[in-house]
Amino acid sequence: MLKDVTKRFTTKTLGTMTAVNHFNLSVSQGECFSLLGPSGCGKTTTLRMIAGFEDLSEGEIHLGGKPMSIRAKNYYVPPEDRGLGMVFQAFAVWPHLNIFENIAFPLKVKKLARHEIRERVARAMRHCSLDGMENAYPSNLSGGQQQRIALARAIVTNPKVMLLDEPLSNLDPKLRESMRFEIKKLQKEFNFTIIFVTHDQSEAMALSDRMLVMDQGEIIQIGTPTELYNKPINRFVHSFLGQSNFNQMDIISGKVYPQGNHAAPLGISAPKASKQMVLATRPNTIEMNQKEGFQTKVIKRIFLTDFIEYIVALGDEIIRVQTPHRNFFRAGDTCYLRFPSPIWYEVGQIPASVGT
Repeated sequence: MLKDVTKRFTTKTLGTMTAVNHFNLSVSQGECFSLLGPSGCGKTTTLRMIAGFEDLSEGEIHLGGKPMSIRAKNYYVPPEDRGLGMVFQAFAVWPHLNIFENIAFPLKVKKLARHEIRERVARAMRHCSLDGMENAYPSNLSGGQQQRIALARAIVTNPKVMLLDEPLSNLDPKLRESMRFEIKKLQKEFNFTIIFVTHDQSEAMALSDRMLVMDQGEIIQIGTPTELYNKPINRFVHSFLGQSNFNQMDIISGKVYPQGNHAAPLGISAPKASKQMVLATRPNTIEMNQKEGFQTKVIKRIFLTDFIEYIVALGDEIIRVQTPHRNFFRAGDTCYLRFPSPIWYEVGQIPASVGT
């Protein structure tokens, strides 16, 4: 649990900066919880405070009901005594030690008996698909195998909480996807809690039971991946979680018209808040057909392997539509659009750092 956690840094050039601002968060035992946000938003700083690598400027951190950091009392438990497993973006395996020695290292630091070390290492290697590789050295292994060493070394101590900081970002896309399943499998087998830091939305949504989106040290929204994707609290979250269209609409006599084209309405319910609003849509939720909906024209067709993306005129602006291959249009064709799940935002409701 994080209670009112704040972290400030002081630099010569920029003065005092707040990296994490009054963070309040509770994660349940056995949950996979992701911190998602753009670079520099404070997510890694938050993880480092949980790990004990950074002290707090304000607030408290408790793990399993036990205090780890309480700034007001100058109470601080060092990282090695927090009972955490940690895997970072850099694999951090020691090249001069073989796989067995790499994985056994934290157990040797704890001065466990040799037979217990052998049993724990063998179990961790088995669960991380490293059987029979005890004497190999990291330099002879692939990136995926080196990341498995880091995972095995983290789980060998039987941690209650696993901290993962961008652990898959250095892997190729196919391996990254397979390692996601490996991590979830390990979590089920060992029943540890995961706190996962990433800037990759698909990674967070594939792994998480719950997640938060943060920006500039602030929590913007917390929820399940489905909740955040389908019901984003603002335009920042909408734009960060998946591809998005933002198109300005004019509301006239209770009907919705694209800005710059009042010839025909869009055929969707109008919000009551204003004469001008921003319509937010996902390209893959817009229905594109040959006879029903808002009439417009295709500007460009782009083949993207799993689907086709169309750039379509919408008043003075354009909108992206993604459809299956069987829905075929050419540039210049007339098409019709339907918007089954529109979301509305006020004009200008977006942080300056995030584009459309």
